[in-house]
Amino acid sequence: MVLPPDGDQPMQPTLHPLTLQFLAWVAEAERSYADAEAWRKSCPHLSIWEDAISAGLIRFASGASMQQSKLFLTPRGRAALDRR
Repeated sequence: MVLPPDGDQPMQPTLHPLTLQFLAWVAEAERSYADAEAWRKSCPHLSIWEDAISAGLIRFASGASMQQSKLFLTPRGRAALDRR
């Protein structure tokens, strides 16, 4: 945990601007796993999609297909988006 100079509250990690853009994209409409896969393929040299999963910012609800599997912000993802 990182404390600010005054020692009051732990500092929140700074998210990459594209991560915040990805979170905003997820939040603006219902998204499927297939939609997120298209995002990942549009920027294959960036790990924004994978980083958001490993950081606990998004999650998937499994469906019978990629199109039926839905993507959601977690409470942590919502809080990160609200802080921007």
